[in-house]
Amino acid sequence: MRIIGGRLSRRHINPPSGLPVRPTTDKAKEALFNILNNHIDFEAVRVLDLFAGTGSIAYEFASRNAIEVVAIDNNARCVRFIKDVKEKLEMDNLSVIKADALRFLRNKMTSYDIIFCDPPYDMKGIEDIPDMVFKNNLLLPEGFLIVEHSDHVQLDDHPAFVFKRNYSKVHFSFFNASE
Repeated sequence: MRIIGGRLSRRHINPPSGLPVRPTTDKAKEALFNILNNHIDFEAVRVLDLFAGTGSIAYEFASRNAIEVVAIDNNARCVRFIKDVKEKLEMDNLSVIKADALRFLRNKMTSYDIIFCDPPYDMKGIEDIPDMVFKNNLLLPEGFLIVEHSDHVQLDDHPAFVFKRNYSKVHFSFFNASE
């Protein structure tokens, strides 16, 4: 796994074996950040990374000097790994919280410019995530909720749905509060 952009570009990160994760492929991650490059100023955003896993997406935003990046995962080994990488690479704009992502969404009162959500592909209730985000006003105006999912999940009918991009088995659905 590598960081593809920003001040830490080309840094390789080697997660320990046995983590219960499915990291976003470099190809899909690069495509995602090319899309975001056309829509946001990375240095002016606050980011929430739900189901952070290895922290791959959080590192990309931190490397691009986002104001704040909050990574949430409920696995203690994943949280420890992200904290270790944060310290090693001196990512002062990254914070890591061990928490259940869905419970975090229900109880959080802070709003973000970008919310990236990469739940396990077989998780029940993925379709409810956009409603949870918008019901709790967690997305700032002009911000994006991005849900990574398999082709078995259809989110296109949500009123805030904007567009979807597919990269092999990886699907990104984008939502915006102003839509």
